[in-house]
Amino acid sequence: MEIVIQPTAEAATKIAARLVAGLIRERPAAVLGLATGSTPLLLYRELIAMKLDWSKLTTFNLDEYVGISPQHPQSYRSFMWENLFQHVNVAVKHVNIPDGLANDIPGSCGRYEQKIKGAGGIDLQVLGIGTDGHIGFNEPTSSLSSRTRIKTLTPQTIKDNAHFFGSEKDVPHHVLTMGIGTILEARHCLLLAFGGKKARAIAEAVEGPITSMNPASALQLHPKVTVCLDEAAAAELKLKDYYRWVFDHKPDWQK
Repeated sequence: MEIVIQPTAEAATKIAARLVAGLIRERPAAVLGLATGSTPLLLYRELIAMKLDWSKLTTFNLDEYVGISPQHPQSYRSFMWENLFQHVNVAVKHVNIPDGLANDIPGSCGRYEQKIKGAGGIDLQVLGIGTDGHIGFNEPTSSLSSRTRIKTLTPQTIKDNAHFFGSEKDVPHHVLTMGIGTILEARHCLLLAFGGKKARAIAEAVEGPITSMNPASALQLHPKVTVCLDEAAAAELKLKDYYRWVFDHKPDWQK
């Protein structure tokens, strides 16, 4: 796990964007796993500005709300089109987002898993982290081997997401999400976290025990994880000075 600490969210995002852009340039037909929410917005703006060729890429989104239409302004399909897809030359047929209106949710989730496998697996998975350590919508106590499925949101996540919907009562209580086991099968995981509200979750995920109470801690088991943080999100890391030294003194072949 590589921990990258930068002075600001913007600086950390630029490093993350270079990683994603490097993959796209090296492998034009790569498979990207994408996230929603406030955290990846800076990343998507950076990638749009880079004028990359998305025409051969395949994308899979982490999650979607259950029970709202794809046209709902807070659906993650709407989010992705507004903040990324309409600004790049991605092929619509290569965009995959869980179906929150599926009549057969277990069947739909199983087919989503098969589509990921059929695409050859995810090359790079972009992740945010909740204040309780959730990744995707894998809430605390989620199985660390879980697959794409329906989940019930915790009161904390509903509270955190209320500003998107206007009030807590309007936030859907159920979601579809890739499982932790699904996420861990990505070849490279790129976790972004900004702001002091994420500091405790990051410290527990990076330096704490592997536990379902902080689902992101499962990333400690992954062979290739890059964690891009601003100073505020890194504030509770015990070894933050070491992480800075490692990043600044990489051998040339690793840079």
